[in-house]
Parts: sequence; C-alpha cells; structure tokens
Amino acid sequence: MTEIRPVPVDHPDAHGLLEEYFALRASIFPGGTYRTVFPEAATFTEPAGVFVVLYDGDEPVGCGGIRRIADGPLGTRYEVKHLYVCDAGRGRGWGRMLLTDLEARASALGAAEMVLDTHHTLDAAGALYARSGYEQIDAYNDNANATRWYAKALGA
Repeated sequence: MTEIRPVPVDHPDAHGLLEEYFALRASIFPGGTYRTVFPEAATFTEPAGVFVVLYDGDEPVGCGGIRRIADGPLGTRYEVKHLYVCDAGRGRGWGRMLLTDLEARASALGAAEMVLDTHHTLDAAGALYARSGYEQIDAYNDNANATRWYAKALGA
C-alpha cells in the first residue's frame, strides 16, 4: 500500500531520498555543474511549506515539497521542490500522486498558483508537468540548475 506522509525535510527518510535525488542529478547533469543545496527544515515547515515522503509499505520511495515564495500575478505562490521517485517506482503514477498531493496542500495553505523549475533534459518531468496542467513561463528565479519554468493556477 502506498501512502504519502508529511515529514520534516531533515527526517532520515527524507534526507536519504534527497541524497539519492541529488546524486542522480549530479551524475547526469550536463557539464557536471549541478549545484546541490540541502534545504533547511524551516523552509518546509507550515505555513512556509511542507515536505512529504511517499511510502510503499514501510519503504520510502519518493518525495517532494512546496515552499512559499514571493507572490506572483495570481497572488499567493508556492513552489514545488525536489519532486523525486526512486528508479523502482518510475512508471507507476507515483510522481503524479506526489504532485497532486502537493497541489492540495498548497491550496489548503491559500496558494493561488504553483510554480516550479526544471531542466530541459528531464523529459519525464516535463511530460508530467504538461499533463498536470502546468504551462511554461518566463524564469521567476535564477536557479543555475534550471532551464525551464512552469506555473499552474490553483482552484480555477
């Protein structure tokens, strides 16, 4: 049985998944210049944000978080960060499950809009965002790891 649970971003399960995610990104990032930054716990603590871990039984298999950033044209804006599903979990719909959960949590926190950034080499991620109603926008940050930015209005 799969279950999504909010956990502190520095919880061992969350930290282990982030280590996997950052190592994977660094190993395939063009030019070998991927910048790794482990988030501070306050960044993903309500109402500033939340971090969740997806469990398959007792096994942590995916994660993601949202954090409040500066308001955008639609009002209160939350950003998706560190959406990751382990290799064995790919193709099972778990990425969409995590994203849908994060959107619901952002809505409950009063978000009018979700935004995220990604790299153009992450084809599966880009396809997930497009299927989930995200539209490409101009850059809203200066993330050196990103080449594409997306937004989605919530509650529309």
